[in-house]
Amino acid sequence: MGADCERTAVSPPPMLYLATMTKLDRHYTDPRLVDLYDIENPHGPDFDFYLALAAALLAQRILDLGCGTGLLTRQLAVGEREVTGVDPAAAMLAYALHQPDAERVKWIKGDSSALGTPAADLVLMTSNVAQVFLDDDAWATTLRHIHAALRPGGHLAFESRNPADRGWEQWNPETTLAQLETPHGPVETWLEVAGVENGRVYFIGHNLFKNIGEDVVVTSTLRYRSHDEISASLHEAGFTIAQVYGDWEREPFNNTSRMMIFIARRG
Repeated sequence: MGADCERTAVSPPPMLYLATMTKLDRHYTDPRLVDLYDIENPHGPDFDFYLALAAALLAQRILDLGCGTGLLTRQLAVGEREVTGVDPAAAMLAYALHQPDAERVKWIKGDSSALGTPAADLVLMTSNVAQVFLDDDAWATTLRHIHAALRPGGHLAFESRNPADRGWEQWNPETTLAQLETPHGPVETWLEVAGVENGRVYFIGHNLFKNIGEDVVVTSTLRYRSHDEISASLHEAGFTIAQVYGDWEREPFNNTSRMMIFIARRG
């Protein structure tokens, strides 16, 4: 990824609509860091899971909330499907617009309030997007917007890290150090945790651009909700939980699972 694609004059331009912006980490606003995103987060078993789910549900109208650079979004846009990617980060969408098959997707700059009521078959929140909603009101509002965007019987699918796994305890320079080859030359990345309090993990991401000796530092926060907390919030928003998996191989969730993959149905 990362290479621009040529489009013929008859290809319709990708569509970009405007909506409300939300507060964003530098990872999603600095074009240099946006260029690293697909290198750090390539196609993996999570993509395979969501692509298979969309196929199994025969989903024809799909919303990808927090679509980022659109790597998965564009893979969903096959056949006669209507696929919409929604993200509040202009820099992420600018990157997405210049990728192959971007014209197959309707792109919206905004948060869940921009979803509208399209009677979607499936709404996705991938890459742990569910954890960026730090306070419960924002999370509840997002679920209400998603519920309104789905047709009756439509599905919501997303994953969130299991707080019981305490995975953040492994976020240190020794275990997270990575060497990337990027359009900006070699980049060294690592994480370190700054604090943990009230279900929130505060951490620092380092991105050392070695050709210029600049460390671009990003401070971030993620909210860790338990299985019971997420389940209660889904029920409150009018969803029925169809399944909760503990990994991308569809093993049932248990307390020792690293993640929680929720599939919920609008009643």
